[in-house]
Amino acid sequence: MTGTKTFEIAPSAARLTGSLRDIGYDFPTAVADLVDNSVTANASRVNIYTQFEPNGSYVLISDDGDGMTERELVEALRFGSRRSYDRNELGRFGLGLKTGSFSQCRRLTVVSRTAPKRTIFNVMTLDLNRISRTDRWDITVDETSPAIERAKDLLRESPGTVVVWEDLDRVLPERYAESGWGRRRLRTLASKTAEHLAMVFHRFIAGDVRDRPEVVICVDDEKLRPWDPFAPAERERSVLAPQVFEIETNNGSSEVTFRGVVLPARDRFSSIEEFDRLSGPQKWNRQQGFYIYRADRLVQHGGWSGIRGIDEHTKLARAALEFDTDLDEAFQINVAKMSVELPPVLRQMLERPVHELCVLADDAYRRSANAGDRAQSSGKSSKASDVALRDVGIALKAALLEDRSLPEFKAAVATMRTRHPELAERLGL
Repeated sequence: MTGTKTFEIAPSAARLTGSLRDIGYDFPTAVADLVDNSVTANASRVNIYTQFEPNGSYVLISDDGDGMTERELVEALRFGSRRSYDRNELGRFGLGLKTGSFSQCRRLTVVSRTAPKRTIFNVMTLDLNRISRTDRWDITVDETSPAIERAKDLLRESPGTVVVWEDLDRVLPERYAESGWGRRRLRTLASKTAEHLAMVFHRFIAGDVRDRPEVVICVDDEKLRPWDPFAPAERERSVLAPQVFEIETNNGSSEVTFRGVVLPARDRFSSIEEFDRLSGPQKWNRQQGFYIYRADRLVQHGGWSGIRGIDEHTKLARAALEFDTDLDEAFQINVAKMSVELPPVLRQMLERPVHELCVLADDAYRRSANAGDRAQSSGKSSKASDVALRDVGIALKAALLEDRSLPEFKAAVATMRTRHPELAERLGL
């Protein structure tokens, strides 16, 4: 309305930056958010370095991407940057560089180079200690420190960007900043970060993302091997036909793809070592469930998102859910890209394919268990009879699932359990 009186109420820099430190990152997820930026900048190589120095430890996240001009760097350090994001670009809110970094440190510096033939660096720093004193959103230019000088050395040969974390108060509290415990903690965090990045970016590392080459990611000079939850090299796995679901958005509709896989049981894996490796960071039971990919980047790894519970008998079941960034709002993607909610309409659509996947996983698990029983009691006819009945049960469940709706299937199984409980158990129902 014309003539309306207004006041500009800029937030307190000191208070807001302090609040944004607790947005929910841990060390590996904070690093992953910065690797998103490197991937977006067309990097082919990303290096994470953790350096322990008594009372002066630091972390570097380096890439050989496009680099940033002075203007681009100023905008990148703005809380809620004003740049727009292309479809399927990994960034979203314009906060990740700052919130991810300040969740772990108090001093953030970005060193960047764009010119291939001229060694000119743009160096800008956001320091929470300075902001808390001045209560201003000040960026300082051309600061220096051993960590910043090392960052420059990493860019001597070609363009790219290095993010520097110093004053690691959330990583190494002051009382541990010069102790052996601090050194061990930093080493442990590096190991956990390597494990996390190998999982979250496994499609990029393996070169499985359409229209872009593979990305080499290293942690303390160790090249990461992609951890693909679906074990594509295992010949004994079972792959269900993909299903595509359409989700309505404010701008039309977009697709979500469901891909179910039943991994081999332990005795059918190519090796015990590979079976143990594919168990994942949280091991088999907790790694069953959904692997949700936003623009080929993993944002959830395991769990059934409330559709069903974790079960030992379905631990071999894993399902990929893939969607593009135009469904970010529908999936309620948060700033840290660590939280995702299934849209209610999709949750209903997924009930049947998830149930079918878990039936097959349960069968694979029980077949393996029965094979172990046969090895121990090969001469007992009762075991052979049970195995035969299990096979009948598998065929029966598959036929019911194909021919009936999910409620009808459940009702038929419940009737069998009520009327013939012993037979139902032997059939695996």
